[in-house]
Amino acid sequence: IDVFLARSLLEKLYLFQYPIRPASMTYDDVTHLSAKIKPKQQKVELEMAIDTLNPNYCRSKGEQIALNVDGTCTDETSTYSSKLMDKQTFCSSQAASNVSRYAAAVYKKGELHLTPLHGILQLRPSFTYLDKADAKHREREAANEGGDSSQDEAEDDVKQITVRFSRPETEQARQRRVQSYEFLQKRQAEEHWVHLHYYGLKDSRSEHERQYLFSQGHGFAENTELIKSPSEYLMMLMPPSIEEENDKPMAPSNVLSMAQLRTLPLADQIKILMKNVKVMPFANLMSLLGSGTDSTAVLRCIQQVAMLVQGNWVVKSDVLYPKDTSSPHSGVPAEVLCRGRDFVMWKFTQDRWVVRKEVAAVTKLCPEDVKDFLEHMSVARINKGWEFMLPYDEDFVKKHPDIVQRQHMLWMGIQAKLEKVYNLLKEHLTPKKQEAQSARPLLVSGEQRVNMAKAKVKQNYGQLEKEFQKQKAEMKSNDTSAKMDVSNIRIKEEPMSDEEPMDTSAYKGMNNGIVNGLHAEEDSTDSLNGHLPGGCIDRVAQELKAFVLSTFKKQFVLTLSELKRLFNLHLASLPPGHTLFSGISDKMLQDMVLDTGCKQILVPFPPQTAASPDELKVYALWEAGDTYDQHRQVLLEIFSKNYRVRRNVIQNQLSQECGEDLNKQEVDRVLK
Repeated sequence: IDVFLARSLLEKLYLFQYPIRPASMTYDDVTHLSAKIKPKQQKVELEMAIDTLNPNYCRSKGEQIALNVDGTCTDETSTYSSKLMDKQTFCSSQAASNVSRYAAAVYKKGELHLTPLHGILQLRPSFTYLDKADAKHREREAANEGGDSSQDEAEDDVKQITVRFSRPETEQARQRRVQSYEFLQKRQAEEHWVHLHYYGLKDSRSEHERQYLFSQGHGFAENTELIKSPSEYLMMLMPPSIEEENDKPMAPSNVLSMAQLRTLPLADQIKILMKNVKVMPFANLMSLLGSGTDSTAVLRCIQQVAMLVQGNWVVKSDVLYPKDTSSPHSGVPAEVLCRGRDFVMWKFTQDRWVVRKEVAAVTKLCPEDVKDFLEHMSVARINKGWEFMLPYDEDFVKKHPDIVQRQHMLWMGIQAKLEKVYNLLKEHLTPKKQEAQSARPLLVSGEQRVNMAKAKVKQNYGQLEKEFQKQKAEMKSNDTSAKMDVSNIRIKEEPMSDEEPMDTSAYKGMNNGIVNGLHAEEDSTDSLNGHLPGGCIDRVAQELKAFVLSTFKKQFVLTLSELKRLFNLHLASLPPGHTLFSGISDKMLQDMVLDTGCKQILVPFPPQTAASPDELKVYALWEAGDTYDQHRQVLLEIFSKNYRVRRNVIQNQLSQECGEDLNKQEVDRVLK
């Protein structure tokens, strides 16, 4: 079994150990009410709902606890607003101080992917509500004792007080105070809680984050120490004795010679080169690494420190701006700088030209930071903008379509994050048409054009004649076979429209024939837009149908935009050369959704909505085969009449149509 190390969730992945739950409490999606964390202490508090309708729940005891904690009056500060103990708080403690030898493992297709754990937290019930009840009890007793005192004792006797000045604190006294339990408790209490949002197991965000448990190399080892030759591995186990070097000239700390560079591991060599050069074609990188370097190993390592832009490799933002650093110009933290630079890189995947003012308006960063981003990967042109500094590397794109497809999927994920952070408009998302200035001006005379056209006609004439004769013979054979068996012919009708295939190409503006990661020649158009040769159609339809069925059984309701996003994530998890990479159009995807028993819900969205057309197309699974089919159908019919409905209207309509009274939790489950 091949073992891979996934680093995407490094220092982010925690393991929560829940206690053995009572019969009245469940750990499913519905019961998580709120969550908060203190990151420095790695302390978590979760608030979960208790099923008060469960037969094992003692209602009288719950009412008594709520009365002891909150008293008779209820307000915003009350712990239990329903006058019933209907929730339980869990507080975490660290199960182990050193978790470096623990990891989360995912097994998939003969590969074991490991992600190191950053912490293991054990959750235990918190009984702070009992302290609140004791405080209420003491307040009531103090009030009763104060009422028995006579009015004559209202005036206090005059008492003599003594003023003392505190001595200066010694170093030993200060250390004792700092190490005391009270001081540590005070320090821990000073750290603010950070409120979290809980995503359920079947939520699309959870499915997206779950993909990070797999190694980004997709079948290739990320750790270069695991791909050493036997001699290199033996050298690592038994390094040669280090001789003292005398009279060696001292070089600056930021300078590394090529001789010193080649003594480092391959991954470090590539990281240092990309960090210094920032933008480089793959051919130049291979020449710098020296002869004999395996190109496959270089491709594994380069994807860890760089992203593909127009066929060239550009160093990742987090390599240039590590964590806990800031901008030398504005002091902005590294996380904000990485987002701004990722936006510039993403813009260059759409177009060869970028306008500085547009970048500054979207990222809200200072001009100096934006200029640094642009100087890393582009050249300023007077009265035109910033042009990407290297030409499009078509050779690399043709030789490595699987790498191009994988990088495109990564850019799709980055684009989704940028849309949420910057609230990008459609004008930012749609690439501009290539202007005449982006191409090199060529001066061709009229006579040269005529000669070029004649040569092209002579070259293509013979080929066209052969294809014509071949088609003629095929038509004759088809006519004879059609008379024998007409019933086996299946005609696929598609409307005559300008609808383009689903956008899974590597580059929109300069794709050079790249569609879904495959290079399309002039005579290979049969593999595009869903038209596949021969028996491949059935295989593609089966794979697509399996994806649609599994997706809708998890989600039940999806917009076309969300379905396309999940399909792109599904493509990213498939091995190179899979049948689904042949090109799936929007129409094929929508037809398959309707063929699998789903229906389009015509939700009457308001005309002034800013949603895209794909976001307005809503599809729902009409029959899932469970007990809630009828309830879902009623709910979908309600939303087909109005896009916004009150909860009590939904509950009344469900009760009338289904002939039974649903409780709150059942309605919540249907709405979920």
